Amino acid sequence: MNLLITICGRGGSKGIPGKNICNIGDKPLIAYSIETAKKFAEKYNGTLTLSTDSEEIKNVAAQYGLQTNYVRPAEMATDAAGKLPVLIDVLNWEEQQRNIRFDYLLDLDITSPLRTVEDLEKAFQILQQDENALNLFSVNPAHRNPYFNMVEQNETGYFSLVKKIPDGVLTRQAAPKVYDMNASFYFYKRSFFDGDCKTAISPKSLIYLMPHLCFDLDEPVDFLFMEYLIENKKLGFEL
Repeated sequence: MNLLITICGRGGSKGIPGKNICNIGDKPLIAYSIETAKKFAEKYNGTLTLSTDSEEIKNVAAQYGLQTNYVRPAEMATDAAGKLPVLIDVLNWEEQQRNIRFDYLLDLDITSPLRTVEDLEKAFQILQQDENALNLFSVNPAHRNPYFNMVEQNETGYFSLVKKIPDGVLTRQAAPKVYDMNASFYFYKRSFFDGDCKTAISPKSLIYLMPHLCFDLDEPVDFLFMEYLIENKKLGFEL
């Protein structure tokens, strides 16, 4: 089995400038993903690679043992660029360089590092055990429910629930379960990239429900909150 583990981060960031290599706790943010990736790669003989357009990110990653000659194309390093083209490009590059075809790809998001090797192992088993599934992504229970307390503007200009409440459902607890994609990790079978999926949500996606806190860094306050949890050992688990 051939496994490619990708860590992707572009140089530009408007929400939190330079967030991929900002220190959080005692090391740069990217270091958490690199360290977890290296541990997982040792168990599954994985190949670790970096996709970035930034020399600064490359230099920091190299300090933690992740080096690459790959350079992300400029058109894939903009605010409008999607993640899947980025993954496909680095996947094809690594396959050509190594003259192999990977069976699986694991993408670890730098800005959502609250995952463990145990999480990855359990999630990988779930995907491997379903021969029809194409991919799997990590989630947490949703704090908001589209059947009860999420609204959107409708065609009349007024606002209504995002999803219609099923007949007979009177409480939020009785509504279908919904989950938040926490952006921490994504497993893909190689066949996923041979199709025409435009997002990580495919017709045959699975989820891994995180048994602990996990969230991504989107706003400066998120960074401060995560920093507090890590520095004061409030996570309840070891990264």
